[in-house]
Amino acid sequence: MLIFLNGFPGTGKLTIGQALQDRLGGRLLDVHTQMNLAYALTDFKSPAFYDTVRAVWDIADARIAELDPEVPLIMTDALREGSDWSAEAWTRIRNLAEARGPLYVVHVHCDPDENARRIGSAGREAMRKSRKRALALQYHEEGQILIGGDADHVLELDTTELTAEECAETIADWIATT
Repeated sequence: MLIFLNGFPGTGKLTIGQALQDRLGGRLLDVHTQMNLAYALTDFKSPAFYDTVRAVWDIADARIAELDPEVPLIMTDALREGSDWSAEAWTRIRNLAEARGPLYVVHVHCDPDENARRIGSAGREAMRKSRKRALALQYHEEGQILIGGDADHVLELDTTELTAEECAETIADWIATT
């Protein structure tokens, strides 16, 4: 099973992923774990940046292939329609899911004001996460669409008034009944 939490920055993907890992067991591979090496050693969005992320993906995918397929794999990212990079990352997610069993896509959303508040929190900077409030609002204003809506199992989850634990419970219940 592969559970893919897809949402724009500041919607709670990592926090929900951690709560979901506590609830279901399994492994959590968040987008920042996969990209931090590239952020640290290359210029953002340079050819070297993308090459570095792909190299990390290769290592991660080899370790994922060694996991027992019964162990849930939870992954996070912010993949949107209309982006070549997102399309490449989505193909990777689909390929991983083919080997692991069902793919459960959770589109994580929250109210624009709440999103702006969350993305501005100081704890994000220590984790190399974006703190640009304008970016969060831009995604809302432009009506950006998340990739993955065409998957067999998709849940739209508004996290505005839910705790991470409540989100994890909602996702676990949804998976159990899907």
